[in-house]
Amino acid sequence: MTQFALAALAATRALRTLFEPTPLQRNEFLSKRYEAEIWLKREDLTPVRSYKLRGAFTAMRKLLELTPEARQFVCASAGNHAQGVAFACRHFGVRGTIFMPVTTPQQKIDKTRTFGGDAVEIVLTGDYFDQTLAASQKFCAEAGAHFLSPFDDENVIEGQASVGVEILDQLGRAPDLVILPVGGGGLAAGVTGYLRATAPQTGYRFVEPLGGASLTAAVKAGTPVTLKQVNSFVDGAAVARIGALPLAALDWVTPGEILLAPEDRICLTMLEMLNHEGIVLEPAGALSLNVLPELAEQIRGKTVVCVTSGGNFDFERLPEVKERAQRYSGLKKYFILRMPQRPGALREFLSMLGPEDDIARFEYLKKSARNFGSVLIGIETKQAGAFDALTQKLDAAGFDYRDITDDSAIAEFLI
Repeated sequence: MTQFALAALAATRALRTLFEPTPLQRNEFLSKRYEAEIWLKREDLTPVRSYKLRGAFTAMRKLLELTPEARQFVCASAGNHAQGVAFACRHFGVRGTIFMPVTTPQQKIDKTRTFGGDAVEIVLTGDYFDQTLAASQKFCAEAGAHFLSPFDDENVIEGQASVGVEILDQLGRAPDLVILPVGGGGLAAGVTGYLRATAPQTGYRFVEPLGGASLTAAVKAGTPVTLKQVNSFVDGAAVARIGALPLAALDWVTPGEILLAPEDRICLTMLEMLNHEGIVLEPAGALSLNVLPELAEQIRGKTVVCVTSGGNFDFERLPEVKERAQRYSGLKKYFILRMPQRPGALREFLSMLGPEDDIARFEYLKKSARNFGSVLIGIETKQAGAFDALTQKLDAAGFDYRDITDDSAIAEFLI
């Protein structure tokens, strides 16, 4: 057994002072759909509803073993890492200063404060995470505190490896495939580092959000690459640059083992798991499940473990998730329609709608001295093909219209 595997076992044993192993559950719904044994490693059920507690606790524990006098820890995070650090600070009775962007949702701020209690101070600074990170590191240097990285740290990676330890113990055999979400890379590096040493026959797939494919860029370049732009929707995995240490541990990964998940498609998975299974997942937590349709032929008859990495979902975001899922499925579209300003024009348009079409949004203001006016209209339907019938009718009637559903610049401004 490798030194890393032994360290992962030690980290797992130490974690038992905090919580029992998270469940490894066979999911009947997904197993039937894909004719495979689909198991979910429920990291959304840790005390802070994500695996991040494992790494934060392990890094803090090992540092305190070396320097028992350490009393001040610092991190920068807008979510799960902050909550893990806060929980660990309260457990060890040390002080934590947690820097979060000013734009962090209040729900995440409140949960971090709840987990840390009097042990933590939350500092809101910076509109963007890079600004927050710079402020936290400056404070850390001035205060002589210890900085806790969310993923680019050997001890953090050891802590995340405990997920792999538990998978093998709970399943009782090596799975054929493990599907892992990737952001900064700490979880992927830890789990594969342990399982490759103890279950060499297991294969892997790594899933990144389409708008934050830092592992893909790094594997292609052979070194960490800073993405020019990141879609922050999958906030638990939308990382502009994968960690140097995780990438070094993942230097064997090939492009064919990495899959990209479109943000709107992730919403579809989140809703399906909520409605069918009653499982609440955050966007990053749904990544491993989101790619199962792409792997359907490869996994038939196989034992597959999907790591559901987190369940910190603010239900105020549910309308947005539903909207994006509908748009991805082709069940909702937005149009700008050039409507003749004459009596009966609206009635003529409404007559073109099918029996299952429903108007979800309608904005129109009649303009004086004009023959035509622009209408913003949102339509929901139950069958994606219904829009083909509608556009054919619009074309036949000579209506001038534009589908803006996938035009992000216009849609974000108007919708």
